[in-house]
Amino acid sequence: MDDQRTRELLELGEIEILGQLVESSNETFLVELTHGDDQRWAIYKPELGERPLYDFEPGLYRRERAAYLLSESLGWGIVPLTIIREDGPFGIGSVQRFIETDVAQHYFTLYTDCPESHEDLKRMAVFDVLANNTDRKAGHVLRGLDGRIWGIDHGLCFAEPFKLRTVIWDFAREPIAESLLADIAPLEHEIPSEVADLLTAGEVRAVRERVRVLGLLGRLPADPTGRRFPWPLI
Repeated sequence: MDDQRTRELLELGEIEILGQLVESSNETFLVELTHGDDQRWAIYKPELGERPLYDFEPGLYRRERAAYLLSESLGWGIVPLTIIREDGPFGIGSVQRFIETDVAQHYFTLYTDCPESHEDLKRMAVFDVLANNTDRKAGHVLRGLDGRIWGIDHGLCFAEPFKLRTVIWDFAREPIAESLLADIAPLEHEIPSEVADLLTAGEVRAVRERVRVLGLLGRLPADPTGRRFPWPLI
């Protein structure tokens, strides 16, 4: 299915709940979308099902959408198509294209067994610094059946204080490719309005500051404490 048809399906399709992902910390649902003759699975995360957090305001679905828009603005295509629907079965929330994947694969298996994926994983590491991802578990790195690497589950991103938590530390202190630095450089001066509209003014300034720091360092950060890991790891 082409991108335009997929977008129309996510935006306009009738939503039917197929089941709940019971291991998710917030209520997350596998749904089937139907629009005309088109059907596709998707992941629906309603605001109503969010667990209250002391360090993130309600509305994590907005951060899911912001992560997708940031990835698209960079031309990196890391995050599956993600939209906001106000008419979901449990109210407003994010709806994200479902990625068919080998469920046995995750970050650790890809890093160990698929060296050809390392450039994609490094790019994801840069993206997670920009988005200040506090929850990059190994299971949030997918390899589609076509071999493409995806990142999912970005509800806990874009906090103003730096609180990166990720499993991707194998490339710590490695230089960032010049092409990636060139991609992110414009963000130091202006964040795309679609992204900025979903964040606070302080969070937007923090993204720009992280871009500035990455440009100055020219390499991926390290974790000397050994504590910047999410839990569980997978």
